[in-house]
Amino acid sequence: MGWWYWIGVSVGLGASAGVLMSGLPFRRTVPAMDALAALAIGALVGLSIAGPHRGHWSDIAGGAAGGLAAYLASSVIVSGAFRRGGTRMGLAILMFGIAFVFASLAFVPAAGFVEALGVPALAWRLRRMQPERYAGLRTLAKD
Repeated sequence: MGWWYWIGVSVGLGASAGVLMSGLPFRRTVPAMDALAALAIGALVGLSIAGPHRGHWSDIAGGAAGGLAAYLASSVIVSGAFRRGGTRMGLAILMFGIAFVFASLAFVPAAGFVEALGVPALAWRLRRMQPERYAGLRTLAKD
């Protein structure tokens, strides 16, 4: 396998770390801090990839980009599930399972790139499908 394979692996593993960060069950932190943590964890994953060019800057950048993109996208999905009544522990278990599948698929050639692009596309589509809320409609309700 070439250098692009190891960049894809680092992007895919970074994406799985970002998904895992979005579903941590017992966190009450600022989302910007979680995004920075996902970015840092993705960079560390890219640094630890044992490819033919161990710790190359492209692995680090790929892992960081995958972690940040997957965190931002999956946090949209998790927050929507919380609004609809999802429990914290149930979502943590589901996100752990998704992160495990992402980590497994990261070793398939070019699948890491698809993961890092597919999760934000899914989040964008889900966000676009949400109905808009209008403040004026509440005034029509009769008490």
